[in-house]
Amino acid sequence: MTEDLTHLRSRVWFDRTDAAGFFHRTHLKSQGHLKEMFEGRPVVGIANSASQLVPCNSHLTELAEWVARGVLEAGGFPLIFPTMSIGDSLMRPSGMMYRNLMSMELEELIRGNPIDGVVLLTGCDNTGPAYAMGAASVDLPTIIVHAGPMMSGNFRGKQVGSGTDMYKLYDDTRSGLAPVDAFAEAEFGMSRSIGVCNTMGTASTMGAVLEALGMSLPGSSGIPAPDARKKSAAQLSGRRIVDLIRQNLRMSQLATRAAFENAIRVNAAIGGGTNTTVHLLALAGRLGLDLTLDDIEANSRGIPLLANILPNGEYLMEEFYNAGGLPALMKSMQAHLNLNALTVSGQTIAEVIAPAEIFDDRVIAAFDTPFKTQPALAVLRGNLAPDGAIIKATAASPHLLQHRGKAVVFESIEDMDARIDRPDLDVSAGSVLVLKNIGPRSYPGAPELGNIKVPRKLLDQGVTDVLRISDGRMSGTAFGTVVLQIAPETAIGGPIALVEEGDEIELDLENRTLTLHVAPEVLDQRRARWQPTVAVAERGYRSLFVNHVLQADQGLDFDFLRGGSGSAPSQRRPY
Repeated sequence: MTEDLTHLRSRVWFDRTDAAGFFHRTHLKSQGHLKEMFEGRPVVGIANSASQLVPCNSHLTELAEWVARGVLEAGGFPLIFPTMSIGDSLMRPSGMMYRNLMSMELEELIRGNPIDGVVLLTGCDNTGPAYAMGAASVDLPTIIVHAGPMMSGNFRGKQVGSGTDMYKLYDDTRSGLAPVDAFAEAEFGMSRSIGVCNTMGTASTMGAVLEALGMSLPGSSGIPAPDARKKSAAQLSGRRIVDLIRQNLRMSQLATRAAFENAIRVNAAIGGGTNTTVHLLALAGRLGLDLTLDDIEANSRGIPLLANILPNGEYLMEEFYNAGGLPALMKSMQAHLNLNALTVSGQTIAEVIAPAEIFDDRVIAAFDTPFKTQPALAVLRGNLAPDGAIIKATAASPHLLQHRGKAVVFESIEDMDARIDRPDLDVSAGSVLVLKNIGPRSYPGAPELGNIKVPRKLLDQGVTDVLRISDGRMSGTAFGTVVLQIAPETAIGGPIALVEEGDEIELDLENRTLTLHVAPEVLDQRRARWQPTVAVAERGYRSLFVNHVLQADQGLDFDFLRGGSGSAPSQRRPY
């Protein structure tokens, strides 16, 4: 029986006998590709986001070669191509601002080239979501290979985790509890190898969440970057993508509504970062799925914390993988998953997790004996956040989850930097710190500045956490009682823009409310006086971003990118 390959996009390029077909083939043959590569083999695009400017992704070029090996073994034609890369360790003002640009680049590279399916090599925070969004817009067979976490950090004989322990040590340095030279020395011990942050920050969270969505081979996302098994996973992904192409099993057939519900519930169980919400909302939007913050709240409720990983717990990603990893955690919560959801492995979730086992219950808990009972993320609403806000409850101080206090207001990040450590700052342990104008349009890009520093005045008093509120985001490695992604944001006149010094603000986690206790008529008077914030974005991509970015409750995607564009090759040839 002859295999039906009529659905292969690459045939439009390579099955021609005219000048266009000649040009398409001859230029690829200049690299040494054999004649049979063009005779009906599925063409696999291997999207490589490696960059020395993005240390988390620096090793992906080697992984790309292992993917290519697997593609060849399965009878495919691998073609590696680079894209831009975005990393939050160096890029200003925010890696998030460039997520949509990276997704657009990938989308157009896939659509404009003879690619039948893609393997996406992802790593640092926003690269996974960017690639997933770009691929979703085209909707071809797709597999994601995550970079994997770096080795566990070690400093002065103690294990330290990416980001989380840096924030703690920084506060200790500011308060005089740790010497300044210790803070500098810790740089060498915290990041000891290739890979993404070794805590359950945004990068590791999104690797796990996209695997739970069905887009990575089972257990592969959590393999540490230096582990030889990461190369094996890449090779197996290369083999598997060829099968997916032959079956014409596209991304939209895997990333279904049921799969998104699984991903949301797994995010709650692993204590995933707050950035997960905007990424899942944006990805669902590209796939044409009606996913909202209310869906995230509904599917997170009732799911306790099962992963004892920083910043919610005490261990790191390497221990999580060794304890059984994501399949073991998902087996622990299987009664709360859509088990018939299909994965790129060809197996259902039920089949994937059947052989899984928890090897260390100090790291991964049984569902009935969780580490914490509340879900990682909670969606808040109220007159201060009519379109929603997010809090990571598992990383917050329990005594602040029901709290009412007076606002200490910072109109901008510059205002905060100038005043936060002044001894005359009128602040107490019961205050609510409010930082405005770090939202998607105002900064721009909603930077990870929402975990406002605890004022030096309070640190000196032994206070390590206060309620903090902003329209921005925070790193997935961060912790504290921090309300984020308030929508609408300050720049477009959201209620947060009207908050003034001394106003009383109340957080009620149990009822999921965030309330500004100011009379409606007073708010109306303030709104009449309010002047919009003008973002500095006069040209280029920044101008595009400011003018078209949606609010956090819609995933911070561009308004013109909702929905997909399909995978049909253009019939307009270049020759």
